[in-house]
Amino acid sequence: MEIAKMKATIEAILFTLGESVELDRIASTLGHDEATTKRVLDTMMDEYKVEERGIQIIEIDGSYQMCTKEEMYDALLHITHIPKKHVLTDVQLETLSIIAYKQPITRVEIEAIRGVKCDHAINKLIEYNLVTEAGRLDAPGKPILFGTTDEFLRSFGITSLEDLPVMDSDKLEDFKLEAEEEVQLQLDL
Repeated sequence: MEIAKMKATIEAILFTLGESVELDRIASTLGHDEATTKRVLDTMMDEYKVEERGIQIIEIDGSYQMCTKEEMYDALLHITHIPKKHVLTDVQLETLSIIAYKQPITRVEIEAIRGVKCDHAINKLIEYNLVTEAGRLDAPGKPILFGTTDEFLRSFGITSLEDLPVMDSDKLEDFKLEAEEEVQLQLDL
């Protein structure tokens, strides 16, 4: 096996396993003796040290491991503190739009509009900081009222709830008629 292929194989082994691998296991996989394998590993370790690389190969008691260079830790800490962008599902978007237009609104009212349970969608929207508890309804059981957050406004590029798109009255009437027909069908069943 040529040296370039050996290096590529060693990289693949160490990267994939993510833990220290004994020299004899690496040598066996390469089909070479331990002395040759160690020389290739030593060469790779030197190459990683000389070049501007974010990773290195270290030796730990006769085993080898690929890991991040110490000087990269600040960058890694920074990236782990950057919040992930969340992709909303159709169910979450539908639930969010109901909350945005009808707030403050209870879970039961949302479910009455959607026609299905929405606990999971509401919990995800709270986790994403798009929805928050906006108080309690003065009714038996004191159900939670939900409303949107400032993060909702930022995420959708609007400055206030008044900037939400307004549906034209003809479409609104069509939707109301469709909803009433669906409700009547459910009652007839």
